[in-house]
Parts: sequence; structure tokens; C-alpha cells
Amino acid sequence: MLQGTLKRTLLCCLLGASLGAQAKIDEIHFLIPGGAGGGWDNTARGTGEALTKSGLITTASYQNISAGGGAKAIAHLIETSAQSDKTLMVNSTPIIVKSLSKELPQSFRDLTPVAAIIADYQALAVPLDSPYQSWPQLLAAYQENPAKVKIAGGSARGSLDHLVAAMTFKNAGADAGKLRYVAYDAGGSAMAAVLAGETQVLSTGFGEAMEAVKSGQMRILGMTAPTRMPDASEVPTFSEQGNPTVFANWRGYFASPAVSADKSAEFAALLKQMYDKPEWETVRARNNWTNLYQAGPEFTAFLIQQEQQIGGLMRELGFIK
Repeated sequence: MLQGTLKRTLLCCLLGASLGAQAKIDEIHFLIPGGAGGGWDNTARGTGEALTKSGLITTASYQNISAGGGAKAIAHLIETSAQSDKTLMVNSTPIIVKSLSKELPQSFRDLTPVAAIIADYQALAVPLDSPYQSWPQLLAAYQENPAKVKIAGGSARGSLDHLVAAMTFKNAGADAGKLRYVAYDAGGSAMAAVLAGETQVLSTGFGEAMEAVKSGQMRILGMTAPTRMPDASEVPTFSEQGNPTVFANWRGYFASPAVSADKSAEFAALLKQMYDKPEWETVRARNNWTNLYQAGPEFTAFLIQQEQQIGGLMRELGFIK
């Protein structure tokens, strides 16, 4: 009798150990709410590359669902919650912008925020031969006649390229409502328009602006990080020029609404481990990304704060009521 009890106890211990071993994340399915080659796609595939090459996980798979501006992918994650315990969906600041404008029927509250992992700050850039060689010069020209300063961006009116540019002028005491924003269908098209003289200033992500700087085409008048970037110490922030605009277009991951708190914490811990791996540094440097790790309640609080910041500006500019 005692021997049988010991056997059952030993079996239970072995099963428990086995289940514990299986609980380690070894596989991630990345859900991407956009097409191949975009920012979300590059982030997911870069994360998967770093995790697999470093040996933190064995398998990474990818699924692109691009319809509906992200709504279809979010709906898919919610609808398949019971089968999505290995799934992470990549997203970024637009989930806030689009939910505020009702372009998305869902918001981050319908998902489980896991962690932000990178940031791409915004920048205002001009051609090298522009009459505006500094942010104060551009601001002075705008204050004198806003109609003469056209801002190009690679996304629609009311998008981040538009909103952060408006925020920057507003924080300098200018009338952001008079901003002339010209929307193009992609960042490359917006940059080409500025270089051709169709518009005067490019509003874009810092990484994209730096590519134009490195190729000798443009200069950055200011960017929205709190301090200068180590990899681009020559580029001034708006903050150091007396303008308090600090804004990060984060990218990070969400799990299904049904995922457990323990599983979400395991995902977040895994992403944190990735930061210490040389394979991640290779991916990060290749893409000009800035590390920005916020997980769990801290990430959720950040999302709420950014929603308030963006929502206030969108109301002021008339995009939402």
C-alpha cells in the first residue's frame, strides 16, 4: 500500500515537472495587422529572428492580416482567443489614434497588453538647401505666414505624421489649426515631394529621417526624444530648443484577451531577456530602433497616458468630438 502511494506520488511529481517544463515558451506565432515589408512586419520578423537565433525560442511563425487598417487582425485574435495562447500581435501608436477616430471598432482595452519593446521618435526634416536651417527659423516662418510652410507626411490627415507635427507647433505657442499638412501614400513619396520642392518640411519617423540624413539628402531640425540619441548625437531634440514636445511611436505586443496573467508575464519576461542578446542588437541597429521596454501595468498606464495626450490634440484639431 505504502509502495503504491509512493509510486503515485512520484508519478505526480514527474507529471508536474513535465508540465512545468512545457510551460516554458518555446514557440511564438506573430500576428501582423499589415502587409509584408511594413513597420509592423519588420518588427515582428526582427523580434522572431532575434529570439530564434539567440536560442530563446525554437520556432517563430508569422501571419499577415492586412485588411481593415488592423481591425481584421484584432478581431481574429479576439475570436480565436481559446487557441491563441502562443500568439503575440504586434501593434503601435496607431491602435490608439484609430480607436479614437473610430476607424477601429476595438481598442487596446479589448486585448492583453504584454510589452512595448521599441520606439521610433518623430522628426521634422528639410532638404540640405532649405532656407530653414534650424527649428527656430522654421517656427519664425510659420508664425509669420503658416500658409507658406507645407508639411508632408506619408500617411493620412489625422495620422501620427500630422498630429505630432501639429503638436510640435502647438507646444511652441503657434496656431496648430493653421498647419498645412499634405498627405502622401507612403513615407518615400512624402520625402520625394519635399526634395522636389512641392512641400517644405517632412514629418516622419526618426529612423526614416536618419536614412535621408545618411544619404546626404536632408537635415533634421528636431526630434521628439527626451534626449539626444547615442547613435545620432548630432541631431538636436525639440526639448533642448525650448519646445517640450516628447513623443514616442512605440511598437510592442498584445496577447489575446483570454490569456492568463502568468502567460502574459512569461511573454514579457522573454522579450526582456532578448534585450541582452547580441542577436537583438544586430536587428535593432540594422533598423535604427530605440529600445523602449514597458511591460504589464506600466505598459497599460503608458497607453492610457498617450491616449489622453493624442485625444486632446485630435479634439483641438477637430478630428474627434
